Amino acid sequence: MTVIEPHLLVVDDDARLRALLGDYLTEQGFRITTAANAEEAAARLQSLAFDLLILDVMMPGEDGIAFTQRLRQTSAVPILLLTAMAEPRDRINGLEQGADDYLAKPFEPRELVLRIRNILNRVVQPQPAELRLGVCRLDLERGELWRGSVPVHLTEAETALLLTLARHAGAAVTREALSSEARFSGNLRTVDVQMTRLRRKIEHDAKYPRYLQTVRGTGYVLKPD
Repeated sequence: MTVIEPHLLVVDDDARLRALLGDYLTEQGFRITTAANAEEAAARLQSLAFDLLILDVMMPGEDGIAFTQRLRQTSAVPILLLTAMAEPRDRINGLEQGADDYLAKPFEPRELVLRIRNILNRVVQPQPAELRLGVCRLDLERGELWRGSVPVHLTEAETALLLTLARHAGAAVTREALSSEARFSGNLRTVDVQMTRLRRKIEHDAKYPRYLQTVRGTGYVLKPD
């Protein structure tokens, strides 16, 4: 079974702290992308799908509170704020702007991991055991595709792509995000090639897909029954 680890975006202007958090959280089983400021973070969010943001409050330019407020106008991605300001009013202000949790610096790395997992457990909707795609059935726990009672052979790359789309079922996912989450090496053309192969195995008519649809200018979306 292909397991997709939660993808976190760490945003902090302190390069040393970014590197330390990236290394530690990777060891804890997360996939990490970093950004030095709100502008870089916004660019990352345009091309990648994240499960949670770890966001420093005190940054040059747009600070973490303002960025949280702006982000909440278009996104519900969970946000954990990090700050050296531990006064209750500061914490309340961050939560009022839409943050999911608040951790004061300095902090124990283990506490950070616990808070991350608590947020993910709280906000992530339980995923169904399987998805129906017409006559096909995708077993999400085993990462297996079945046509009736007959297993459909999928390559490792096809499985990774299909499970990534299933994780975001109903939502458009960019080619960049699909390539990153499915861990494809090479250019974005790999995503298109694997999508073509998947359609041949799932769709009644691969030229007019019902379940694996193209979203022009963005990427692809999985629309199960």
